[in-house]
Amino acid sequence: MTQITTQQRDGIEIFSCLPSGHAKRRSERPPVLFIHGAFAGGWMWTETFMPALAEAGHACHALSLRGHGGSTGRDHIDWHSINDYVDDVCAVVDWLGETPVLAGHSMGGFVVQKYLEKHDAAGAALLCSVPPQGLIAAQFHLLFQKPQLFLEINRIMGGEYTDTTSLQEALFAGEVDQRMLAAWLTRMQSESHRALWDMSMFNLPNLHRMNRPPMLIVGAEHDVLVPAFLVQTTALSYGLEAHILRGMGHAITHEKEWPHAAAILVNWLNSLEG
Repeated sequence: MTQITTQQRDGIEIFSCLPSGHAKRRSERPPVLFIHGAFAGGWMWTETFMPALAEAGHACHALSLRGHGGSTGRDHIDWHSINDYVDDVCAVVDWLGETPVLAGHSMGGFVVQKYLEKHDAAGAALLCSVPPQGLIAAQFHLLFQKPQLFLEINRIMGGEYTDTTSLQEALFAGEVDQRMLAAWLTRMQSESHRALWDMSMFNLPNLHRMNRPPMLIVGAEHDVLVPAFLVQTTALSYGLEAHILRGMGHAITHEKEWPHAAAILVNWLNSLEG
């Protein structure tokens, strides 16, 4: 059985899940560091992806960016920038003491791309990631396709939660466990408006400056927040093919078929050893 441990390092909440026997002998595989998306925290990885990867022999860690989860800075979250989030990733990488594979979901994938402007990684997995061209296309697509949901998401951004209906529509496509959905609702939070503006237009990744480690691009067929066509755009930006998960929505870590998404990540990680 794998076990999740939690600790605080300079105000940053870090979750860890290690393969059996890892404490006795250091794995030759680079660790995996998960970076969560907007409105979430490191908790989003602990129930599914982290145990699955540890069972497959990969040491993994997840941080809660400042102002998120159990990390400090919640009281002035609107001041946090994407560069601040990159600094948090740098701090955890320094703590790890080795170069990890970075796996970012949604906003976390954007943070990974910004991190690569100045730092290298053993690999980079972009999961339903905000594309390097930013959020504007996704926002307009949602506005025109689902205007009511667009308004509800803006309410969620302000920390106003009424019921699970809009959350389910925004994050999931398949059958949803209502207890899990209710738990998500209680843990979700407001996001930094400064970071959202950074992702919209003010601090987009510079593709010419980025280090290019091995990359994995994954999207979801029914994602309404980062539609599959924008995931394809991300893949084209890096000269790669995208893996589009059929029948899934944005929250691929908690869709009923999440083991398929985790398996794609595990297979790619294993391929890095070749």
